[in-house]
Amino acid sequence: MHKPLLTALLLLPLAAAAQTTYTPELLLKLGRLGEMQVSPDQKTVAYTVTRYSLSDNKGQSDIWLVPTSGGAARQLTNTPATSENTLNWRADGKLTFMSSEGGSDQLYVMNADGSGKQLLSSFGADEGVANLKYAPKGNFILYTQDVKTGKSVQDWYPDLPKADAKIIDDLNYRHWSSWDDYKVSHVYFQPVGTDGKPVGSGKDIMAGEKFDAPLQPFGGSEQLAFSPDGYSLAYTSRKLTGKAEAESTNSDIYLYDIRTGQTRNLSEGLGGYDTEPVFSPDGSQIAWLSMATPGFESDRNGIVVYDFKTKKRQDVTAGSEQAAGNLRWSADGKTIYFASALAGTQQIFMVPAKGGKVKQLTKGAFNYNGFELVGKDAVIVNKTTQASPADLVRVDLKSGRETALTNINQAELAGVKTGKLESRMVTTTDGKQMQVYVTFPPGFDPAKKYPTLLYCQGGPQSPISQSFSYRWNFQLMAAQGYIVVAPNRRGLPGFGTEWNNSISGDWGGQPIRDYLSAIDAVSQEAYVDKDRRGCVGASYGGYSVYQLAGKHEGRFKTFIAHAGLYNLTSWYPSTEEMFFAKHDIGGAPWESPQHKSYTEFNPQQFAQNWDTPILVIHGAKDFRVPEGQGMEAFGTAQLRGIPSRFLYFPNEGHWISKPQNAVLWNRVFFEWLGRTLKPEGPAQR
Repeated sequence: MHKPLLTALLLLPLAAAAQTTYTPELLLKLGRLGEMQVSPDQKTVAYTVTRYSLSDNKGQSDIWLVPTSGGAARQLTNTPATSENTLNWRADGKLTFMSSEGGSDQLYVMNADGSGKQLLSSFGADEGVANLKYAPKGNFILYTQDVKTGKSVQDWYPDLPKADAKIIDDLNYRHWSSWDDYKVSHVYFQPVGTDGKPVGSGKDIMAGEKFDAPLQPFGGSEQLAFSPDGYSLAYTSRKLTGKAEAESTNSDIYLYDIRTGQTRNLSEGLGGYDTEPVFSPDGSQIAWLSMATPGFESDRNGIVVYDFKTKKRQDVTAGSEQAAGNLRWSADGKTIYFASALAGTQQIFMVPAKGGKVKQLTKGAFNYNGFELVGKDAVIVNKTTQASPADLVRVDLKSGRETALTNINQAELAGVKTGKLESRMVTTTDGKQMQVYVTFPPGFDPAKKYPTLLYCQGGPQSPISQSFSYRWNFQLMAAQGYIVVAPNRRGLPGFGTEWNNSISGDWGGQPIRDYLSAIDAVSQEAYVDKDRRGCVGASYGGYSVYQLAGKHEGRFKTFIAHAGLYNLTSWYPSTEEMFFAKHDIGGAPWESPQHKSYTEFNPQQFAQNWDTPILVIHGAKDFRVPEGQGMEAFGTAQLRGIPSRFLYFPNEGHWISKPQNAVLWNRVFFEWLGRTLKPEGPAQR
């Protein structure tokens, strides 16, 4: 008789030198840097830190402050029952924020030292205000609210209040992890009085429209912007519904004039994603991120600048290989700074606002993520590495010198040992050079042999860089005694446009061969135990696991697939953003001739070759890769008599977000590896 799963988990030796190496529980204890805002005088930066409670199964955020030149950080709020967010500095040097302290989200203000806290708003409990921003001169605020635009079953049939159903007539009835709730997010603006309080009621600038702004579900305040004088606001929206919305990436930048009430489309005629508008300091221009290819969600983000006087647009990064993010104008309006992935890292670049040569400003084995300019030659940056979570640093852009501003997890990480990280180049089957990260266990001894994991990245175009992960954490895997091999295979950003784009329509081709090239190259090392190799991944990485399970030719002794695509034929009509499926798979399965994605690259077609233990993980609210994909894969393994387990989360989506579920995920993950990568071979069920 098998022991119950939870009992078995309690008996696991999860490298419980928990004081000296990363563990799932330690990851959960780490404070997570959130948003940051530099004060108007550029002397201080306010930021949020979120900490999660395993027992409460939730997180809570507080506000902190630190000088931009360096010095002691101070905690400004400490509200265990609520969270603070949506930071804004006012022109008078006071800090505003949103908090649900009174039971509903409201706007508060306080002095820069945390004193003088005052309630400013009286939003209704059901209004759901989010993404609030102040105009630079403090004369207006903007925010978003949900507006009802559709009808539920109860709206249609009020005499059936307990009917539990949905009536669906069009696509986009569910998205990522949420069902259509018959509401959309609209942008509002509201005047602000001399006392700093909103005056009157907010005006819906999208009244009568059935479209979202910002883009749902991941768009936030970065997709909304005030002009310097406060009388114009720009917002991002994809003004399509139903099937048309599901099949298109065509979002646009809209400009609303508060004085006239008129709206115009600044990006009309551009067919891809246009997002994240940012006004120049004098308001004469506006820049935004723009993808040129319709339907391609992972196209290179160029920087388009629109001149209000000439009414002309220009891609100022035309010809560059760098994909832009986090746009910031210099104070004189002559330069635009941005962050971009580069060779397994993320760096800061600059380009003249009138167009010209893109220049790299920073270099190093780290990610410079979100940043804000301070003065002419410095930035405050959210910095991560694979071994260290986010902290704020000040970077001199001329010298590259860093000044650490925060050490959020100093206590939690004191004495924690990490493994060596190595970046090496591997020759692929078509003669290209591929960057591969290899993470070694703490205390690694090259004279010993170690079980080794091939990590397959998702996306499919999401870089393996120096980001810090709270679940797919290579240092956590290494702490359990595994070498981790993580290739920046075909399709991952930071290695040029051709490398990034070549995966589309070729999911099971060269990218899969790249994975085998990586594990074969590292396996030549004497310290790799070839009899104890595993393959793990999520999303496209989960697809890769399923694909390799039928084609690995004995390389691996175990597989773990999270949220993987198992059967592309059934996945295509059941996913939600059809533009993604159409572009990346090459068309629908019913089209003739049928694309090779369904014949050569469909994992289900090769399941007759499955012969290796596999753990399948899936969430019920994953609408990008519906749960049936995991169920089909697990059912296949079970019916073929292959040792297998299904870890199913009824209330999680594509990602595992709840603290206790995240810890459970890791425990089952490592318990499975421990069972199936034993020296004597895989354990049988």
